[in-house]
Amino acid sequence: MNLFKDAGHLFRFAGLFVIAFIAFLVIRGYVVPKSFGKYGHYRAAAIDEIAALPIKYAGHQACETCHTDIATVKGKGMHAHVNCEACHGALAAHANDPASVQPVKPDTAVLCVRCHSASAARPKNFPQIDAAEHSNGVPCETCHNPHSPAIDAGGAK
Repeated sequence: MNLFKDAGHLFRFAGLFVIAFIAFLVIRGYVVPKSFGKYGHYRAAAIDEIAALPIKYAGHQACETCHTDIATVKGKGMHAHVNCEACHGALAAHANDPASVQPVKPDTAVLCVRCHSASAARPKNFPQIDAAEHSNGVPCETCHNPHSPAIDAGGAK
């Protein structure tokens, strides 16, 4: 009894599988960067590429160096640990040359809702509002000081 008399198609399929696997390895050699996997499961050259990008963010220390009055108010308020650039955008250019770039004054009716709109995913003790009911689209700074939101715009708590 000959077990393999009709098994030629299986050997042909196995051969095609081997050829496809070798083709995969060759193509992978051209497609996958050489630095992939050097420091784990990512492209190691990405670190150097990111380091070569221009710096966009100055950091809150750079803001607080010049804007001490705002830093004092903010330091006592609920936004003490929120970096300036989280609301005002990247400010490295402003920190390097204050006259050339002015920080963005955000639309508080839009910006504040990003963090403070009511959501079950936020902690219960985190201030949350329903913007439509709370302000009817009036900018938050009309009633609240954005740097210390517990203080109203007139300075009273």
